Amino acid sequence: MKPLISVIIPTYGREEPLRDTLKDVLQQDYPAFEVLVVDQTATHQPETQAYLEELANSGKIRWFRLDWASLPGARNYAVRRAVGEIVLFIDDDVLLKPGYLEAHARNYLDRPEVGAVAGRVFDRMKLEDSGNKLTIEDLPPEAMDPGIAWYHIDLVHTVKPQRVLTARGCNMSFRREIFTKHGLHFDERFRGSAVREESDFCLRLRQTGYQIWYDPDADLVHLGEETGGCHDISTRSLKYQLTFYHNHFLLGLKNLTPSQCLRFFAKLFDCHVLGHPPCNKSGSPLKILTRFVSYTLGFLNALGTVIQSSWEDGQIYTRQDGI
Repeated sequence: MKPLISVIIPTYGREEPLRDTLKDVLQQDYPAFEVLVVDQTATHQPETQAYLEELANSGKIRWFRLDWASLPGARNYAVRRAVGEIVLFIDDDVLLKPGYLEAHARNYLDRPEVGAVAGRVFDRMKLEDSGNKLTIEDLPPEAMDPGIAWYHIDLVHTVKPQRVLTARGCNMSFRREIFTKHGLHFDERFRGSAVREESDFCLRLRQTGYQIWYDPDADLVHLGEETGGCHDISTRSLKYQLTFYHNHFLLGLKNLTPSQCLRFFAKLFDCHVLGHPPCNKSGSPLKILTRFVSYTLGFLNALGTVIQSSWEDGQIYTRQDGI
């Protein structure tokens, strides 16, 4: 018997891409799944509003409206309401092929060591680069090193199933007991675009003894829309840059040893501040200085978050929930 899958779609400020995503999900021929839409959009376009109402009224989706916006908070909210044996997260701007749910589910059958599945992600802006020009069989050993893994894990070009350290938030699934039996949750202190919140979760998942398994057949296309989703602020804004660095430093300070932190923060500086590969950012002295200021402020901000965690766990949205 196939396990029931809870497909969770957090959404914020998305219209047509959300409708297309839901159409792809509902066309899946997998025999047992539910769809939970955690909607943090204040007001939808009439066409989207009518479409969501139609799906909810017909029982095709479970539609939850929230008056706050937090990606990790939305994930936690949905997990508490999901009933599936497998909890699968996708973004609100993805395209799915037939058999997508089946590809995730089969990894859990007769493989008790697998607690999570990382799917392959074809980013729309990189589709040309994600074809046959480059393929990877085995990821390098560095991809399993928490200090520098983030610069060696390639879930686009890798074509061979294998164990990995983390998944991408737009295409990942977990056994439900990761949340119920082991009590893991997404850390709501990851701000803004919530970059690295899924990495933080996956690093903590290692403590359960479960493996994260990469399946390139569980693939989707991520459209990466410039507006909506988590993009409530411009990627060029100071606020975005501060939350970007805050989240990276928070990931390290929470999960890594001092030596791993040093290597991670050094690579973060080399790539994102100096602009060296694989980031390939502008080498303009003014831009490097601007990024250095954001890097420094982000570290101090993350340090404050960690200190504050001694009396405040940051799960503000979870505490607001009546469940």
